[in-house]
Amino acid sequence: MIDFAALVEAVEAHTQVVRLVVADVKGSAPREPGTSMLIWDDGILGTIGGGRLEFDAVKTARKLLEDGTAQLVSRIALGPEVDQCCGGSVTLAYEIYNATTLDVAMSGIQDKASYMRQLEQGSHTPPTALLSQVAQAIAQSQPVSTQLSKGWLVEPVWRARLPVFIYGAGHVGRALALMLAPLPQFEVHLCDVREEQFEDLPDNIQKSWTLLPTDVMAHAPQTAAHLIMTPEHEYDLELCHRLLSRSFGYAGLIGSQTKWVRFRKRLIDLGHDDRQIDRIQCPIGDPGLGKHPQAIAIGVTALLLQHQIEQVALLKKTA
Repeated sequence: MIDFAALVEAVEAHTQVVRLVVADVKGSAPREPGTSMLIWDDGILGTIGGGRLEFDAVKTARKLLEDGTAQLVSRIALGPEVDQCCGGSVTLAYEIYNATTLDVAMSGIQDKASYMRQLEQGSHTPPTALLSQVAQAIAQSQPVSTQLSKGWLVEPVWRARLPVFIYGAGHVGRALALMLAPLPQFEVHLCDVREEQFEDLPDNIQKSWTLLPTDVMAHAPQTAAHLIMTPEHEYDLELCHRLLSRSFGYAGLIGSQTKWVRFRKRLIDLGHDDRQIDRIQCPIGDPGLGKHPQAIAIGVTALLLQHQIEQVALLKKTA
């Protein structure tokens, strides 16, 4: 599934990148068709399964950047060629994106739910079978499956990206941001007035330290998820109060059951009803996993993934 938002961010940060996608799989392979990663001169984002296959693929991508080769399709037998025991074969598609090629690609998809382009020489028109597959997916309100046919590659376009706002860049906030950032389902915003808390965080986390978290919250989309975990209980309460006074998709508050009992009473006193207050999860994540920052992050990530799956299913049902 092609994520144009991630492509835009990568091109802005690195000028040109290679997008590598598993275009086809036969037999057993590390990852399924549609799995992709971005590669630039000195970094990568994502994975196609690791191992020798990925190691060699990254080298090939960087050679393309050096040579300026815009596209390449490579078919690899995993056992004989890269000594991986999966036993199957994969087809990898490489494409270089820069500001110009990205604009062309995005203008070509417009509001379409799929992205089709020619990567190998052959017919100048897409195969009839591929066009039929896309038409059937549209008729059923389903994403098209990634497929390479007669040199033409089609992929679904990722559109259901959930904005996640994390208020507080302490141990748990940083751990959660780092856990969510590689996942294409999420657009991660980390908010804290302490600029030093953002040191060494990757570019795919959007950072805010010049605005108060309350001001950031005021401009968040109505469907966004909010995780409140500042160092101050009173500020946490203020953020909960403001959140319950507006629309939101998901909400969590770090803290103990005792903290939540006190917050519930104070939020009721501020005029919020029980049904609305119950939309805030506290404690966050899965308490059974423990209180280590990464354990909390794993629990919250699992809940957000489930929330996103449910929201996408709801959108399809009402489409």
